[in-house]
Amino acid sequence: MAANAEKIAAVAALKQDVEESNAIVLTEYRGLSVAEITELRRALGADVKYSVAKNTMIKLAAAEAGVEGLDEHLNGPTAVAFIKGEAVDAAKAIKKFAGDNKNLVVKGGYMDGVAMDATQFEALADMDNRETTLAKLAGAFNGVLANVAGLLDAPTSSVARLAAALEEKK
Repeated sequence: MAANAEKIAAVAALKQDVEESNAIVLTEYRGLSVAEITELRRALGADVKYSVAKNTMIKLAAAEAGVEGLDEHLNGPTAVAFIKGEAVDAAKAIKKFAGDNKNLVVKGGYMDGVAMDATQFEALADMDNRETTLAKLAGAFNGVLANVAGLLDAPTSSVARLAAALEEKK
């Protein structure tokens, strides 16, 4: 009976992690050492909780949280990255780590109400993060504003040059 209570508590904790996450990434970690998993956790940062869990418990927690589409990815040893911060940053960190450690395989995930496969996750990792996108937008707006300011200033400077030329003629 105590084991059943422990499993119920574990599913409840996983459900809470699912509900509090902006995105979820399912990975296969077979062949990774404890040191390598610790290194991955450090690379992911404080906004990502990376934990190993039983597939059955992940299925139950996801179902209770209303998350669908993960079942097809829940086979073999599974570790879950619960991303509470910027999903793109975490995806980049996982992609980089997987590139250096071939034993880490991305199975799929879930973000913004949509289940993702490994290819979609790869596309997410290749995107610019929110901060970079905002900086690019700000730069574009700044350039446009500088052009508008130049256009608005042009008639004024033309009038000033014309007035100076007329005064020289006198």
